[in-house]
Amino acid sequence: MADPLRLGLIGAGAIAQSYIKALEESPLAQWVGIADVRPEAAAAAAELMGCDSYLSHEELADRANCDAVVICTPPSCHAEIALRFIERGIAVLCEKPLSIGAASARGLCAAAERNGVVMAMASKFRYVDDVIRARSIITSGLLGEIVLLENAFTASVNMSRRWNADRSIGGGGVLIDNGTHSVDIVRYLLGPISQVFVVEGKRNQDLQVEDTVNMFMRTVDGVSANVDLSWSINKELDDYIRVFGTDGTIQVGWRESRYRQASSPDWIVFGGGYDKLAAFRRQLSNFCSRVLGLEPLLIDSEDAIASVEVIQAAYDSLAEGRWVSVDSVSSARSAALREVTTRPTG
Repeated sequence: MADPLRLGLIGAGAIAQSYIKALEESPLAQWVGIADVRPEAAAAAAELMGCDSYLSHEELADRANCDAVVICTPPSCHAEIALRFIERGIAVLCEKPLSIGAASARGLCAAAERNGVVMAMASKFRYVDDVIRARSIITSGLLGEIVLLENAFTASVNMSRRWNADRSIGGGGVLIDNGTHSVDIVRYLLGPISQVFVVEGKRNQDLQVEDTVNMFMRTVDGVSANVDLSWSINKELDDYIRVFGTDGTIQVGWRESRYRQASSPDWIVFGGGYDKLAAFRRQLSNFCSRVLGLEPLLIDSEDAIASVEVIQAAYDSLAEGRWVSVDSVSSARSAALREVTTRPTG
């Protein structure tokens, strides 16, 4: 086997801790540096990881000799940081959302294509075992024709001092923060999304961004998806995904997942629930294996761009109070990618 990848980590916040834990005892990669603008946070994480700490991503890029980096900073700086490493030929795994705008997301993917660099957006639910199994059940036809998907990510969380609720840093509120996961789940289970409509609920926290929304989507195959997102209410549901077909129903839960065919009164349990650490391990392993040329990515550039496009369309819908088509954004994406693949590289 080849030598382990030399990984750098940008950002030492809460999400970074999941990556640090996920890489423990992995034969595929090792940490060689972590960067954070907070010296104490960077030093503490570096001690845990057994590597050097840096005060900026620029310093890490210049000194750590990385093969790949994981970006765990707020979304507003994803594009700038990712581009610096892409242009140096260093692979990038970037936390969701890839960017806060479709144009910059397409630009990043174009740059990765030009430089022959692996780039991926982190999307942990694609790596949850129960979600993967649910997709297999759906595609098998056991549930008949799929009619509706429901998804809920709701919790009562005080967001008054968190960067996620600062539009200039996070790009919006709960819609971009949690909705990015919802969009990718819908696309993973049902295929591309063609239209979106978003309604904001009453703001229960003193925030400048939305804290509760209802999001409605239609796929290109005509399947509906209804999504509830909130930082202010907890619906206390046992499951976070429900899919209804003409011949049955599937429920993906936090502690158990099951399905039932319409012809049977019995539910069949197929999964043991959500395991965050296992999902992060599988995600990091998939990324490292792709960089090493061992396997394809489970989420590719088209998926990453599409997730940003749908969220952008969702904010357009929220502002305009109408259904918004994702088609025009996708057309622009296709044109940009065509330009990349035909552009001379000399």
